[in-house]
Amino acid sequence: MQNSVPKLTSQASHATVVAATTPGPETKKRVLRGITKPHPVSSEMQALVRVPEIARTQAIKFIWTYIKENNLQDPENKKIIICDEKLKKIFKGNERVGFLEISGLISPHFL
Repeated sequence: MQNSVPKLTSQASHATVVAATTPGPETKKRVLRGITKPHPVSSEMQALVRVPEIARTQAIKFIWTYIKENNLQDPENKKIIICDEKLKKIFKGNERVGFLEISGLISPHFL
């Protein structure tokens, strides 16, 4: 017995996804809240991210980009960050920080 379900090509499935996610004229602009809302940051954080206000999500993305660009991950354990002087100011002077600690350590820098 043959399967009667038609197969979707990659173009057809892409078109479906685009149609489902494309906002229509009736869509309202989202109000940013919580971690996606920009907040003022401390002078130490401003020195790193170079903006006076930033959302927590964007700050974490920026910090990870900075870590990777400057090769600050421990080569043996990529979950450990080796802090340079800029990161030490944000991470309470710690020499090494686990990646799960980042969000907790940046909290005091959001005013």
